Amino acid sequence: MDRLEAMSLFVAAVEAGSLSAAARRFGIPLATVSRKVSDLERHLNTRLLNRSTRRLTPTDAGEAYLAACRRILDDVGEAERAAAGEYSAPTGELAITAPVVFGRLHVLPVVTGFLSAYPDVDIRLTLADRITQLVEDHFDLALRIGQLPDSSLVAIGVGTIRRVVCASPAYLAAHGTPTIPEDLGAHNCITFEGLSSAAPWSFARGKMDVTVQVRSRLQVNTAEAAIDAAIAGVGLTKVLSYQVDAAVRSGMLRIVLQEFEPEPWPVSLVHAGHGLLPVKLRAFLDFAAPRLKERLARLG
Repeated sequence: MDRLEAMSLFVAAVEAGSLSAAARRFGIPLATVSRKVSDLERHLNTRLLNRSTRRLTPTDAGEAYLAACRRILDDVGEAERAAAGEYSAPTGELAITAPVVFGRLHVLPVVTGFLSAYPDVDIRLTLADRITQLVEDHFDLALRIGQLPDSSLVAIGVGTIRRVVCASPAYLAAHGTPTIPEDLGAHNCITFEGLSSAAPWSFARGKMDVTVQVRSRLQVNTAEAAIDAAIAGVGLTKVLSYQVDAAVRSGMLRIVLQEFEPEPWPVSLVHAGHGLLPVKLRAFLDFAAPRLKERLARLG
């Protein structure tokens, strides 16, 4: 039995949720995958998978073995990359993910600069607001906004992002400027799914948290739509500072209640690598981190 192959198939089956999906990923017959995983279970004298008609899940023993398999396969892959010369020069493909708007405004310009500086590296950039799993979704690096849960991932801080309330000068001239969070109860607000939902908005007064129930005159499903409505004078909205940076600089929007803003969210570059990193990833981190820090510092 080729144990490395069996481990690879076992990991793929768990990640994909079925033996048939693992077979498609490797381009081999389903019967072969099923036999090799069964051989692995016989070799270990334990059941690794709970098989059902809906989804494949690991047993308790399978969970522990899955983590060990991933470490072993990562080590083997690292050894092969070192032998192939990947650690001597930046070459190959990097898979990176980032939130949609921040990725378009700030990560993409850094990526294009990196591609010019390193012609032998290709990049697959995926912009998505959902939290992706680096190992399971096959990403080398992720940009994350917000507090990070405790994990084995390595995080490099590149700055912070403020959560701001803003409105158009015309709206503020007509309705007055709120000076404390409680003033929002008398104002028209624009809410959207996520940060600026119709739930109470959160603020900080010294070390105390303050929540205020707002009146939503308009509910939309994206921050971009909420910002456009705020520019049009519909009311106040709560967004991330980078999302309105251009509108604030141009005078189309004004930020209010700055002294009551909650603690800024950290922005981090996150990767799963430990020890010796591929040169392509090390080169990107060295290139991107100072440039992202500079961009975030300009946002204030």
